[in-house]
Amino acid sequence: MTACQTSVRQERLLVATRRLRRRALSDRRWSNVALYIGGSIVVVVVLAGLLAPWIAPYPPNELDLAATLQPPSGDHFFGTDELGRDVFSRVVHGIRLDIAIVLIITYVPLLVGVTLGMIAGYFGGWVDTVVNRSVDIVMAFPFLVVVIAVVAITGPGLVGIFIGVLAVGWALYARLARAEMLVIREQQYMLAAKGLGYSTARILGRHAVPNLIRSPLVFSVADIVLNLLLIAGVSYLGLGVQAPTAELGVIVADGQAHLRVGWWITTLSGLVLVTIGVGFSMLGDALADRLGEELRLTV
Repeated sequence: MTACQTSVRQERLLVATRRLRRRALSDRRWSNVALYIGGSIVVVVVLAGLLAPWIAPYPPNELDLAATLQPPSGDHFFGTDELGRDVFSRVVHGIRLDIAIVLIITYVPLLVGVTLGMIAGYFGGWVDTVVNRSVDIVMAFPFLVVVIAVVAITGPGLVGIFIGVLAVGWALYARLARAEMLVIREQQYMLAAKGLGYSTARILGRHAVPNLIRSPLVFSVADIVLNLLLIAGVSYLGLGVQAPTAELGVIVADGQAHLRVGWWITTLSGLVLVTIGVGFSMLGDALADRLGEELRLTV
């Protein structure tokens, strides 16, 4: 190879390296922006839900028939509905209820799924086979259809939603935890813990869980968005939270019949729902990028 060819090759490698570096810096910059914006939205939403009784200027179900379908104003930030109820107060209390429900139906399946997946990946054999086949069966059913079917049996309300989501929501977490456990169980620190005679509970609790929980936790942030839309959608159909309880899906459904004269009821509550979803989605993307970068640095 001549000196000229070597110089050209080195120049191309230098250009490619600079391009990759600029792309990595751009991705890192976007990851930081997504993390800060998404995290800020999530913090504001959670605080609004926690402080709903103090933030809301009116009780969520207080009727004022003399002020029905009033547009947004200084007295009513989001206007009023057909019964004179303050829409902003109902939205804030709806956020409080939705966040509480979503956290339950997201992290209870996470605990169940991670536990089963970890046990299956650690022990293998027939335990792994049973858990894997159970996951395959559960994931073969459409998620929303299962939830609606359970609600049809138990009747409209939160009980059916809890049962339906908990019955199928653990499967993907179990698969993620099992995949992580298959790698972790062959690591030197796990083999050393076995050699020292530690109990299985100590090995799994102190050495396995801290290392395999990251992927399920990152996925749970995205799962929050799906569960939030599920709760709002089922309530919108009249199968979830029942009126007059303040819930975002119920508020959107209540305002549908008054779009011509009260557009703010559905529009503003729907925008709040979208904003919450965007916040959790951006936070999940940023955490996934950070996790991927951390894993690359440890390889």
